[in-house]
Amino acid sequence: MSNSVNVEEIFAKNVFTVAKMREYLPEDVFNEVMHIREEGGELPLKTADIVANAMKDWAVKNGATHYTHWFQPLTGVTAEKHDAFIKHPDEEGRCMLEFSGKELIKGESDASSFPSGGLRATFEARGYTAWDMTSPAFLKEDAIGTILCIPTAFCSYKGEALDMKTPLLRSMEAVNTQAIRLLRLLGNTTSKKITASVGPEQEYFLVDRKKYLQREDLIFAGRTLFGANAPKGQELDDHYYGTIQERIGAYMNDLNKELWKLGVTAKTQHNEVAPAQHELAPIYETANIAMDHNQLIMELMKKVATRHGLACLLHEKPFKGVNGSGKHDNWSLNTDDGINLLDPGDSPNENIQFLLVLSCIIKAVDTHADLLAQSAACVGNDSRLGGNEAPPTIISVFLGEQLEDVVRQIIEFGEANNLKEGKTFKSGVSTLPDFEMDATDRNRTSPFAFTGNKFEFRSVGSSESIGSPNIVMNTIVAEVFSDVCDVLEKADDIKTAVHDIITKNFTEHQRIIFSGDGYSDAWREEAAKRGLVNIKSMIDSIDTLTTEKSVKLFEKFGIFSGAELESRAEILYETYTKTVNIEARTMIDMASKQIIPSVATYSGELAIAVNEMIKAGVTPVVQMGLLNDINKELTAMDVALVTLKNLREEAITYKSQKERAFFFREKVVPAMEALRAPADRLERMVDKKVWPFPTYADLMFEV
Repeated sequence: MSNSVNVEEIFAKNVFTVAKMREYLPEDVFNEVMHIREEGGELPLKTADIVANAMKDWAVKNGATHYTHWFQPLTGVTAEKHDAFIKHPDEEGRCMLEFSGKELIKGESDASSFPSGGLRATFEARGYTAWDMTSPAFLKEDAIGTILCIPTAFCSYKGEALDMKTPLLRSMEAVNTQAIRLLRLLGNTTSKKITASVGPEQEYFLVDRKKYLQREDLIFAGRTLFGANAPKGQELDDHYYGTIQERIGAYMNDLNKELWKLGVTAKTQHNEVAPAQHELAPIYETANIAMDHNQLIMELMKKVATRHGLACLLHEKPFKGVNGSGKHDNWSLNTDDGINLLDPGDSPNENIQFLLVLSCIIKAVDTHADLLAQSAACVGNDSRLGGNEAPPTIISVFLGEQLEDVVRQIIEFGEANNLKEGKTFKSGVSTLPDFEMDATDRNRTSPFAFTGNKFEFRSVGSSESIGSPNIVMNTIVAEVFSDVCDVLEKADDIKTAVHDIITKNFTEHQRIIFSGDGYSDAWREEAAKRGLVNIKSMIDSIDTLTTEKSVKLFEKFGIFSGAELESRAEILYETYTKTVNIEARTMIDMASKQIIPSVATYSGELAIAVNEMIKAGVTPVVQMGLLNDINKELTAMDVALVTLKNLREEAITYKSQKERAFFFREKVVPAMEALRAPADRLERMVDKKVWPFPTYADLMFEV
């Protein structure tokens, strides 16, 4: 059966695109909307009424019955409340449909029921959603019907940001303002706008849904809290880029179609390193649209998986002992007239604009490495980062052999007169083409790597919003651009001043540049000598948000107020404690109600068999040894279970979220590992039929 699809025909079918706006709006209104989208400003209510009516007509024509303000609170997922277009019937009882400009522009939600970190008291309920004109409205189709989704920001009654979109949009404006300021000083008079562009790669696991539903840890925690490694893992590297199974291929085919209809440019798909692991990568987009689309990608990955009898796992470390999942955040800066500020060109050693921008980014990453690390920190990443599968927790920048040599020359001689060229690939086979190789290799161990015309921030977790890392990248680069502009605006000779800034930035911040093996012990020792940031746990990173340096940075550009930063820190501590508490309770439940009873029954049956053999005059050496080993591990589990119960109960007595978080990390997490260890050993001992839930082998190799 053919699964072919006309991509051009279905792409953005469910999106209120510019083309559809042009079709449904009067020309003067369309031009007004496009001007405000590009230049900023407020849409008059009269114009908003026309836009809302057109949007409603398009949505209803395509089957929509409701609309929603679709927003991204600080829960890590999206939120929506549906309202029907229906209004009070007319005098003759006929149904009337309506959608006003006021309803389009502004909505209201209960702000007290979303994380606010103390910004909102429980009794202070009012919060607002505000239409983001720069991200197109779209239609969601599922069992509930067709819903018109309007991307919005979410803030409190007092104006504090309670979401990811608001600060991201603020940071985009900040980097645009400072980058345009810089380009003007360099002589560029044509570019009008600079946009942060992002392409987030998304890794994920797929497992059979029936087996998923037999494991409480996957249901409640999103990862396996118990589990012995399968006899085979990823040792042979045979899953990476391997042939895609038909069941998985059917899933990917459906997922692509759903994403394409929503205007998501899903481009790349392949098997990842670990068994049952895969990856999807879209084409680059404006940062806030990329964030919206990534949320849709994660949502649809789960929804489409259910249709195929699968479950999609987005946790950073769903299986112990195999590769975890990340979300490589590819970031660049692009002008409205087609210039990529991170494009080195054919002669990067002579490209002054590129070298200046590069030196500014190097300085920004070195100065605020702690914030960059924090932006990628999450509970799941504590189990992923630092292993030989993902970037280390040490923040460093990879430039590659060619650019690193250019930087070295500038530091040593004040300029780079020589450029290492790429080599020509010669296969030695007459039917294969020769081609020019890149001037540098890639480095998968680098957390922040230059990859041709962009930086790839590889530390971001697979389940997390890309909002935080891009807010930080935009803001720290805006700060350095601003400082550079302050100097250049006072300079008598711009050319000399630019040269001096490039040399100064590279010289003072060269410690952050590293192109070697980020997994090696030697690098950890060297990084410590250099004084590089190495934050190994989520909760160790949270206080970086509220340092004097960070508050000054974010307040300077209006990204966050001090109060907003304090609230986000509080939310992160609370998220950590709640997440680990759920995991601990799940382990307690699985150990007491599933593992221990099942194994105890098995050991009882084994004991009866041993006694019967002894009565028959046979010495059951093997059986007695197995019985003793099982009872030893059962005893260890019982002791560990009691300890975990007591520590969890003690943890929740702490009133301070920060104190509670550190107690969970220092006491409860080790106790969870202590409970898991004997359980995993028992799994290897007992009859497979006895084990109460699917094993790693069942989950990863029987999809």
